[in-house]
Formats: sequence, C-alpha cells, structure tokens
Amino acid sequence: MNKSYSLREIVSTLGGELLGKDDVLISRVASLANAQPGQISFLTDSKYRSVLATTNASAVILTPQNRDITALPRILTDNPYAYFAKVSDLLNPKPEYVAGVDDTAVIAPSAQVPASCTIMAKAVVGANVVLGEHVVVHPGCVIGEGVEIGAHSVLHANVTIYHHCMIGERCNIFSGSVIGGDGFGYAPEEGRWVKIPQVGRVVIEHDVDIGANTTIDRGAIDDTIIHEGCKIDNLVQIGHNCRIGAHSVIAGCVGIAGSAVLGKHCRIGGAAMILGHLEIADGVTVSPGSMITRSLMKAGTYTALMPFQSHDEWLRTAAGIRRLGELAERVKQLEKQLAPQQVSGIQRDK
Repeated sequence: MNKSYSLREIVSTLGGELLGKDDVLISRVASLANAQPGQISFLTDSKYRSVLATTNASAVILTPQNRDITALPRILTDNPYAYFAKVSDLLNPKPEYVAGVDDTAVIAPSAQVPASCTIMAKAVVGANVVLGEHVVVHPGCVIGEGVEIGAHSVLHANVTIYHHCMIGERCNIFSGSVIGGDGFGYAPEEGRWVKIPQVGRVVIEHDVDIGANTTIDRGAIDDTIIHEGCKIDNLVQIGHNCRIGAHSVIAGCVGIAGSAVLGKHCRIGGAAMILGHLEIADGVTVSPGSMITRSLMKAGTYTALMPFQSHDEWLRTAAGIRRLGELAERVKQLEKQLAPQQVSGIQRDK
C-alpha cells in the first residue's frame, strides 16, 4: 500500500531544493501526461516541456536549470530521473516478510538458516547451504548443496540455484531464473560429442538484480562471475566462464556466449548477441539487436544492424550485398586499366 509524504518530508529524506508549497501531499509517482493530483512526476528532456505545461501533477522534479519553467511546486536536483526512482521507492515500500520456515519447506539438517530468514512453501534448501540474515526464499525455490547467499537477498518464486554457487548481499533474483546450470561444453570424438564436466561455479556479487527466466551457466573450469551492481533483465542467457563487469546493465533477450568478458558500466541493448571469447571494454554501449562478432577495445556506442526497410527494398539491398565482392573486383580491374592512361596524361602535360 502506498504511503503519503509531504514535499517537505521527501526533501528532508532524499535531499534536493524545494520551491513552492512544502505541505503538498504526494502518494504516487506518474508520468507527466498521466499524472493526477497527489502525484509527482519529473522532466529531464526539454522536448516534453509542452506536456509539463498541461500536467495535472501536484509537483515535479526538475534540474536547477529548469527551475523557472513552471509555477508548480518543484524539487530541484541534478539527476531528476534518479531522484524520481528514489521517490518511487519511498512511496512504495518493499513487502515486510514474516521470518520463519513454512511447514512444507524442506531444509537439510546441515543447512545454516538464521532465524531472521523467510522460507516459504515448498522451497528446498540443500545440504551445507549457508544463508545470510534476512534472506527471503519464495515458494518453489530450489537451493542446491553448498550454496551461499548473502544477507537481505531475495529469491522469487521457482528460482533454482545449483550446487556451490555464491550469491552476494542484497541481490534480487526473479521468478524462473536458473543460476549455475551446466554450461554448453562438448568435445568432438569420432563423430560423437563427449560432455565436458562443468566444474566451475556462478559467483554473483553484491547488489545484483536478475530478471525472470534468465539463465547463467556455471563455468567449465573457472567461475562465471557477475560483478557487483549489475542489472540483468528477463530472458537473458549468459554462457559459461563469462565475466560481466561491475554496474553493467543487460536488457531482455540478450545472449552472451561462453567466455566473453564485459567491462564495467557496459550497456547491452535488448536482443543483442555477443559471440564467445570476445572482450568488451569498460563503458561500451551495444545497440539493441546488434550482433557483436569481434572484441571492442574502446568505450563508445556500437551498432551492427541491417537497415530497416520494406521487404521488397530489403531483398534488393541483400542482392546488392551479395554482389559487393564482384563489384569490388570490377573496380580493381577498372583502376588497373585507368592507371596507364593517367600516367600517359601526366607525361603529356609535362
């Protein structure tokens, strides 16, 4: 249930500079276009100023440079978007879990489960598992042997954590995700495939969020590592031995093949693909839908997409691409033919 705070209380809690009435009560956050009285919104992009002029919001969050563009009560901050997120968190407190173990949960005798933890219906906690204080395990989760989970982490319904994986503190793993399943490793032998045992782990550091139905494979030999502060969306596949740098964000439906290494603060757009054994530098942004086939050693934004066209236009473009090699060879031949003529022309000029 939403709480209500006055603007004065919000600024007292989160900081910022308040202009206008400080006793206005705020109960929800909303977009400028859909906000109603009692709600607060924000503006970062000047192209939405016209929407600000007609909004029904009771207050807005702005940059100091925009302090005078509205008469509404307003909070000034250098990063309105992040401030908006903090206000939303303040107004929408997280559920308060009741500590204890449900009667239908299965807890191995050797598991270490502090009294502050919440273990819900039909969860399974395996042998030698170590849970930190205030860990929450939702219904249907399976935690394999020897797993360690740090304090205040939450596993939502039907998450599976395979044996000996490590989860840091304050992590959120959403429903259906599988952490530490076998990586895809097979060796060819006489026309058959021999399975390579995947003996590494998955190590997830502190403050990592993992969306629903995401899979992170355990390492073949070395660990697969998700460094601190990473935010991973739904339906992401991360292969064995990958390393994802601190505070990187990965949008939905991304596939990262085995042994790829991402630097810190990378941004990977939805449905992008990164081939295995590549290295991505710190601060790289990959556009949605891109296929990355070589290492990217310099920060920046990279895009690897065909042009968006009607189908008939695309067929013509594709046909042209198929002929590029032929056309390049024809250009070389023409250059060879023209070269003697150019030399002859220069000599005549002399």
